[in-house]
Amino acid sequence: MTTTIIEGAYIATVDASGAEYDGGHVVIVDGRISAVGAGPAAEELRSGAQIVDGRGCLVTPGLVNTHHHLYQWLTRGWAQDAILFDWLTALYPTWARIDAEVVQAGAAAAMAVLARSGCTLVGDHHYVFPQGGGDILGGIVEAAGEIGVRLHATRGSMDLGRSQGGLPPDFAVETTDAILAASVDAVARFHDPSADARIQVALAPCSPFSVTADLLRESAVLARELGVRLHTHGAETVEEEAFCRERFGMGPTDYLEGLGWLGDDVWMAHCVHLGETDIAKFAATGTGVAHCPSSNARLAAGIAPIPQLLAAGVPVGLGVDGAASNESGQLASEIRQAVLMNRLRSGADSISGRDALRVATIGGARVLGRDRDLGSLEVGKLADIAVWRIDGVEHAGIVDPVAALTLAAPPPLALLLVGGEPIVRDGDLTTTDTMAVARRGARAAATLAERR
Repeated sequence: MTTTIIEGAYIATVDASGAEYDGGHVVIVDGRISAVGAGPAAEELRSGAQIVDGRGCLVTPGLVNTHHHLYQWLTRGWAQDAILFDWLTALYPTWARIDAEVVQAGAAAAMAVLARSGCTLVGDHHYVFPQGGGDILGGIVEAAGEIGVRLHATRGSMDLGRSQGGLPPDFAVETTDAILAASVDAVARFHDPSADARIQVALAPCSPFSVTADLLRESAVLARELGVRLHTHGAETVEEEAFCRERFGMGPTDYLEGLGWLGDDVWMAHCVHLGETDIAKFAATGTGVAHCPSSNARLAAGIAPIPQLLAAGVPVGLGVDGAASNESGQLASEIRQAVLMNRLRSGADSISGRDALRVATIGGARVLGRDRDLGSLEVGKLADIAVWRIDGVEHAGIVDPVAALTLAAPPPLALLLVGGEPIVRDGDLTTTDTMAVARRGARAAATLAERR
């Protein structure tokens, strides 16, 4: 039995009551939390335990990233001044030349940055599978194992090429039958339904403008047969809204609803352009939302109505989105962005820092169906824990330790645990050579650029 005790820190549990403890403790036994509370841990728990001095630190649940495109680490800085449709059109030809080797290198770099920003669970949406590209999904899974984070991978897809009225070029799409067969294979190979799973898989047709109605409908049926979740982009831009109304005679939410794509096993990325009726449908069905504030700003998509979604009871998590539309690639900074962006839209009292921290932790766990075991510091939950150092010059003296994370610059990580095991210590990875990961990522980006 392995016991670790973190004590002397400011503990933000993010539990249902919002309990916080100044100078509190968290006890971890064999990868799960066995005690959390005020003051030092009980004396009888200390024998043989590893003691982590948390003085000068804020302790929170590990952050949950509900939407990313890890392969896009390879194309950061491209199409810097474009809106979504123009940005995609510029990048599709290059993305269609990816293979398993470059994707694995890019994914490892992207997940290294996520881990170093406090993220313990990564939701990735991968939907580009060129012919002859090799085992791309397997490469992403291997990269997650190298970095040490949990991965909620997806078998994404596109089957609506430009010749059929879609946005992606025909050479970047697959057939519907091939996608469904590959989806079955991905779940069989990688999905772990257990409570402490390191890898889970969802099915994720890309978006209403890149997949057919048949693929959306059949993927929903297949996912429910296989017992896995569903993910897609939804209501991201005004251009998507216009596409859906012109092609289907309705907005994205109504279109997806008609194909079986609202439900508590579904989450959608962005959801910027939702009206009151759309929000009510999300709330009634338990459909989740991945909020990506920096990416939405980078592509001028707009500001999602997050306070309204939360007030309606919609599950909301936080997302970085692909690093080609959020070159930072860090998750901790998105907490502050969520606060600032939504106050611009809805007012200074519309969302607090603690609201945004909840979205980044237990909210994301709920969106991914993992909230029974992740997302808060509670007895019995998995010990995915971030320990933030807030006694440096950037944060020392701040009146509210939680505001050091939610309103100030992201604090450096003293420790990041996944299942009680350290994967980041003093800001650097413990699981692999960070600079070697950086070099591999840079080489892969250069290799892909040469293929244009």
